[in-house]
Amino acid sequence: MVHRMIKKLCVIGVGLIGGSLALALRRAAYCDEIIGAGRHADRLQLAKDLGVIDSFDTDIAAAVATADVIFVAVPTGAMAAVFKQIDGKLKPGAIVTDGGSAKSSVINDAREYLAQSLSQFVPGHPIAGTEQSGVEAAFAELYHDRRVIITPMPETRQAASDKVTEMWRAAGAEVESMPAALHDDILAGTSHLPHLLAFGLVNCLFESNNSESYFRYAAGGFRDFTRIASSDPVMWRDICLSNKAALLDSLTGYQSELDRLKDALSNEDGERLLSYFQSAKTSRDKFKF
Repeated sequence: MVHRMIKKLCVIGVGLIGGSLALALRRAAYCDEIIGAGRHADRLQLAKDLGVIDSFDTDIAAAVATADVIFVAVPTGAMAAVFKQIDGKLKPGAIVTDGGSAKSSVINDAREYLAQSLSQFVPGHPIAGTEQSGVEAAFAELYHDRRVIITPMPETRQAASDKVTEMWRAAGAEVESMPAALHDDILAGTSHLPHLLAFGLVNCLFESNNSESYFRYAAGGFRDFTRIASSDPVMWRDICLSNKAALLDSLTGYQSELDRLKDALSNEDGERLLSYFQSAKTSRDKFKF
């Protein structure tokens, strides 16, 4: 029999990320009760109808009052507002964690607006997702064999980090810990920059004179590369602004690579292009995803 480690879980923001965690933990029999919270009653009712949550409340402070663990799964730009609403409203010992993609900004918001609960706050980020959004897109297997990074603060109690780690493992994830600044640098290059590039390429082609033909005859490579441009625009606006410094560094580095390619192509330097492509292929082939 599986021991239920969480009596009541509150998910604030029951979309793809929050909903998938709820479904994964429900499948693992890891929670006795899951309550959803957010601004839109109709979306929360849908989450209940789909069996993702057991109940819901649009009053976030009321929703967290009896919860043992609170997972904040809202866009990074909305974290501060949520923290303001729940600070001082948690029951003793309740743990708060989040799924934000930029950890330094979330930590700054927590220090300012979650001051009464800092020792129980575990910043985290599941490295998982799809281009779909909303609770309709949630599925229990989203985190299976995927990484979750936690970035505990000096104030964070070890027991709180351990409990969040156990929760994510129950959802099927592998959990690693690292400093927030390192997380933000890594994610800027491996996630945030690729999304910027996908959005940029789609807009570049769509705004051209041949846009209809471009999209009509686009093949698999274009489809695969631009799939993430279908992601939630609000979420990605917030992520980019929240991780501005690291993302600008990555964007500047990528621009220099484009300049190298442009120069080689302008000079019809096939050897440079071949060497460049071979180097990238060798580097990419070292990693298995």
